[in-house]
Amino acid sequence: MPNRPRARELGINIGRATPGTRNAITDVPGVRVGHVTLIEGEGPLRIGEGPVRTGVTAILPPGDNWYDHPVEAGHFIFNGSGTVAGLSLIDEFGRIETPVLLTNSLSVGTVYEGIVRFMVKHIFGPRGRVPWFNPVVGETSDASMNDIGGLHVRPEHAVEAIEKATGWPVAEGNVGGGTGMRALGYKAGIGTASRVMEIDGEESTLGVLVQSNFGGRLTIKGVDIGQELAREGVESESEGNSIMIIVATDFPLSNRLLNRLAKRATIGMARAGSSGGHGSGDYVIAFSTTQRTPGAMPVSRKAIAEDEGRINGLFERVAEATEEAIINSLFKAETVTDPRGETWEAVPVDLVAEILRSKGLIDPST
Repeated sequence: MPNRPRARELGINIGRATPGTRNAITDVPGVRVGHVTLIEGEGPLRIGEGPVRTGVTAILPPGDNWYDHPVEAGHFIFNGSGTVAGLSLIDEFGRIETPVLLTNSLSVGTVYEGIVRFMVKHIFGPRGRVPWFNPVVGETSDASMNDIGGLHVRPEHAVEAIEKATGWPVAEGNVGGGTGMRALGYKAGIGTASRVMEIDGEESTLGVLVQSNFGGRLTIKGVDIGQELAREGVESESEGNSIMIIVATDFPLSNRLLNRLAKRATIGMARAGSSGGHGSGDYVIAFSTTQRTPGAMPVSRKAIAEDEGRINGLFERVAEATEEAIINSLFKAETVTDPRGETWEAVPVDLVAEILRSKGLIDPST
């Protein structure tokens, strides 16, 4: 199905809160996303030759000099069967000082090098001195779809993803780091969503981007879609391992509060059907674009200082946005065939919509 719809375009509205204008992580002012997608070759796997089904996704905090103007950051590891570079600096200093990049499991080092090359060329080279700094790179495994051992992602692909980053549109599905991924028994990849929140007349935005590759059984609005589809003769496997969840917000949150926010993103993962598998690497990285900017978001800053419980609204929204981003990562993905000849089916979105409509769970105005 060309131009496959997002969940909300079918009237599948997740949660109660209002999405941002684009319903994407780039609704957070200044945040940009870029992809490089690598697709080459057909037929059986030949290590080092292909076929290639992989890529890189870059999430850029605001600005173009993240070392001198880092963003406040936190993280949460739900299950640690994975590799994410840069978490120790988030623990120690509570900041991110580079773009955040996502790729496949064995290309973390290569993408790390790409970030270094970009930072040296654009930030440190003109100064004539390169300090110690700490790139952030996350991964999920595309070994079933991609010649992962061929190491086809190169540093220049990471640089290109950063250079391509824009505020809109944000491509979803089989793109960038999500090219070779599947989740909840279906082809998956990149997905995004956002929510807005108002405190005493001041509006803030929270956005989520996911790279979905985890196991379980697809659940939407509390309905076991995997079971419902099985009744319709559409079978699916629950294979998959790992998810990267990137949360951005312009709400002013400290490292400690971002750590708390990151935990709540996994509620959305559970609602979408995750079984929290033994071999799954499930990581959440969250950052605030305003915490380190004195005077930014003064109303929200004062509100959270006086009553930390005001963060409850963000907890609700990060769970909703994560759940919807995961669903979008599935709905926008397209059917593909892996090197073994196995077909990875896309979620039959029209049938899913019929199931939810029959249960009164579709927005009738759509």
